[in-house]
Amino acid sequence: MATVTKRSRLAVWKDVIFALFVREIRSRFSDKIGISWALIEPVSFIFLLSFIRGRLNGGEIHTMPTFAFMMYGMLLVQLFLTAFSSSSNAISKNKSLYAFRQVQPISSIIAISFFELLVKLGVALCIYVIMYLMGIDIRVDNPLMLLVCAVLLWLTAVSIGLVFGVMKCFVKEVGKVQGVLTRPLFFISGVFFSLQDMPKEYWKYFDWNPILHAIELSRQSAYNSFGAKGVSINFLLMITLITFTFSLSIYHASWKRAISR
Repeated sequence: MATVTKRSRLAVWKDVIFALFVREIRSRFSDKIGISWALIEPVSFIFLLSFIRGRLNGGEIHTMPTFAFMMYGMLLVQLFLTAFSSSSNAISKNKSLYAFRQVQPISSIIAISFFELLVKLGVALCIYVIMYLMGIDIRVDNPLMLLVCAVLLWLTAVSIGLVFGVMKCFVKEVGKVQGVLTRPLFFISGVFFSLQDMPKEYWKYFDWNPILHAIELSRQSAYNSFGAKGVSINFLLMITLITFTFSLSIYHASWKRAISR
């Protein structure tokens, strides 16, 4: 007589997330250029921006190599944008799977957003190799702080994406608003500049942005001599906790109604 093995909810949830994670890998990298484009896009932007900024400031920006300065800005803003976009679309993307009792929207969001984090970590490692081959000085003076900044920014992006994902289930036009809100982020998040480049009286127009804090702190973590000013890890942590708590509250209150629409 066959025996039925009863698994805990946590074990089932873990298996569901892993299955969705594998499904995301297959769907994203099914074509030949899919996996390479994740590296080609940021590297090409970094080279272009480094060339433009290098013509203005030479080979260094606040004691950092121009390439490294641009790399941290570009990678972190792309981490935010891709995690935000993917998590906001995760609920509707796997809606057909919610017919299975074990599959819930939060599992889809975790799998897809974690995939985006791993992709960006892989891209960062590849860029470090490129920097080594180019003879650029590679330093990570505080690797733990660098990792904390990246994870906090990623978690903030996923939390905001979760809120937008739930909202889009009720009002599809929210997606258009999302596009309008994300477009200026490249220009106000410190990708091309540092707060040290502008007068202090103008900092208040930029330092509300958690992406800027994460980028400046990551540069400081890599090169202690960078001397980041006007940013705080406490502010970044506070924003992450607020958005994380708010997004989970919204999700818990409305996810069943959201997937039934």
